[in-house]
Amino acid sequence: MVEIVTLTLNPAVDVSTAVECVVDTHKLRCDAARRYPGGGGINVARVIQRLDGRQASCLALYLAGGASGSQLEQMLSAERVPSRRLRIAGETRENFSVTERATGREFRFVLPGPQVSADEWSDVLAAFDTLTPAPRYLVLSGSLPPGLPPTAYADLARRASQRGVRVVLDTSGPPLALALDAGVYLVKPSLGELAALAEKPLADEAAWLAAARRLVAEKRAQIVALTLGERGALLVSTGETIRVPALPVRVSGATGAGDSFLAGLLVALRRGDALRDAARLAQAAAAAALLSGGTALCDADEVKRLYAITQELV
Repeated sequence: MVEIVTLTLNPAVDVSTAVECVVDTHKLRCDAARRYPGGGGINVARVIQRLDGRQASCLALYLAGGASGSQLEQMLSAERVPSRRLRIAGETRENFSVTERATGREFRFVLPGPQVSADEWSDVLAAFDTLTPAPRYLVLSGSLPPGLPPTAYADLARRASQRGVRVVLDTSGPPLALALDAGVYLVKPSLGELAALAEKPLADEAAWLAAARRLVAEKRAQIVALTLGERGALLVSTGETIRVPALPVRVSGATGAGDSFLAGLLVALRRGDALRDAARLAQAAAAAALLSGGTALCDADEVKRLYAITQELV
């Protein structure tokens, strides 16, 4: 039975490389490019597959078109990620990340996605409505492509709730606020996104906590998983507040750390772990992704090693 479905409406082929130093106007000689399937929901599904290992536990639904869309499909198949491509006319985008070896800085270039038509959006809704049986979780992650209204995630959240599906949300801007108005099970905002929802600066931990608790009290989310980068994470539900410090690791790149965090959280919650232990696995997965660099995401053995360390921290 498929228990977790991830939906990626604006996926990408992620291309990463490295160069000694980034200098404007110069022709820069880079390392050989590495290519990975990308996009929020796709990355979550990739990590779930690595950590869970159950072929039937997760399905990645995604929109894709053109030659890069076919490449995306092939890469997911090569990683043995259960997936279903919903074809569109437009060409799936590429995103680029370049690591500057001299400083360790990472430069990320994000291209716009293809236009999605009304008929293609109807195909997405039909694909979800015909999932039988309904999954336990629906992950709505990443940006919306051109052509879709900002209410797209909110519409899906309502449809999912009517089927008894728990909605997990990771996006930003108006799509985030509108989907929260519909009510979700879990939301994973950054500090900037939480401040935008609160419509005021959040200067300290007390303010972070108050803003997260307000989302729960207003029934916009049952669980708020606030990711704080090098400051760790803060998880809030009706009965719990859990502070998770960041793990001290050598950072090769930050791409995919948030998606890995969310995947770890879901793997643990799906198997019935307490929220505190789910937070530990989430932070271990995020730290492992930081070690990997590019969009390789996390290694399962590294996650296991780091998870043991979190026992002393949480």
